[in-house]
Amino acid sequence: MPKPAEISTLTRNAVEVLPEGGLERKLALGRPLRVKLGIDVTSPDIHVGRAIPLQRMRAFQDAGHVGVLIIGDYTTRIGDPSGRSNERPILSDEEIEHNARTYLEQAMVILDPDRTEVRRNGEWLSKLSYAEVVRLARTTTVARILERDDFANRFAAHEPISISELLYPLMQAYDSVAVEADVELGGTDQLYNLLAGREIMESYGLEPQVILTTPILVAWDGEKMSSSLGNNIPLLAAPEEQFGRTMRIPDELLPQWYELILEREPPKTDPMAQKLELARLIVARSHGEEAAAAAAEHFSRVVRQKEAPERIEEAALPGGDTLHLPSLLVDFLGLASTSEARRMITQGGVKLNGEVVKDLDLSRDRLNGALVQAGKRRFVRFRES
Repeated sequence: MPKPAEISTLTRNAVEVLPEGGLERKLALGRPLRVKLGIDVTSPDIHVGRAIPLQRMRAFQDAGHVGVLIIGDYTTRIGDPSGRSNERPILSDEEIEHNARTYLEQAMVILDPDRTEVRRNGEWLSKLSYAEVVRLARTTTVARILERDDFANRFAAHEPISISELLYPLMQAYDSVAVEADVELGGTDQLYNLLAGREIMESYGLEPQVILTTPILVAWDGEKMSSSLGNNIPLLAAPEEQFGRTMRIPDELLPQWYELILEREPPKTDPMAQKLELARLIVARSHGEEAAAAAAEHFSRVVRQKEAPERIEEAALPGGDTLHLPSLLVDFLGLASTSEARRMITQGGVKLNGEVVKDLDLSRDRLNGALVQAGKRRFVRFRES
């Protein structure tokens, strides 16, 4: 039986819980509720912003309920149109499978594995016959779907909207039918999709789910935290990277980050001390206290005192007389893409033996034994293999 839990604990930081009184009625059933969260595997990482609904799932788990984590390996093939001004690019099967595997490891930073039911929506969506897809499509209208701001704006601007994008919210909603969800969690940008789940569950003869939305975390650049924007902190990024990125947030965002990520108020100290504590706790949650202490020391040495770290990774130079620096930054220093690496180089953010380097291609002799630094916290020394 689920433990008694204060509604306020389950709904902490919730923006909306719909319908009014629905969660109380579900809890009054006296059985473990099935609490659903679906995540499309559009990138290799779950970041601390996307972990906010995971934290609500953990609160339900701690109260004795079951978390149903749906890995959207099938819906990723369409791409969620929520908040988009154009269609999402389609990932390859290999990329989707790689991302799906990494998501499970990352989600368990937050969730209780013993109370988590992991499902992939390809289990049921890939098996729907054409007739079943038509039945699903008949549960709503084009006019209803075009009420969404993202679709309405694109339609008014004569921007293309594919039929597959119109089907996306129906497919996500069908996930709730397949797992018989009692509660579905999601960010505020998912409100339309969550409401669609209620409607479609009812049309399939099931009791509609309660929906609970959580806020979108604002990153240091004023935009919502997003892997595609590069303003994110992955749950399993290196401790030094997590620490350094957290230290980039402006002082005015500290109360929001403490409340949404740590679910507490900032300590009564100055903003720098608050930021250091926030960074330490974020790292400790993912990697443990020892790693958090080491990351704090690294930040103090490398960023605040502008010294090189005590231990610098060494890497064997790949083959070739001339080497492409952006590719080296991606392969050995963890930059997300060669385009990001080129941008960092042109902006003067890459150094070779302490001097800014803006050449994209470097001779092997020049790189042999050289210390390469990208940004403030990434270092590698190249050696002949």
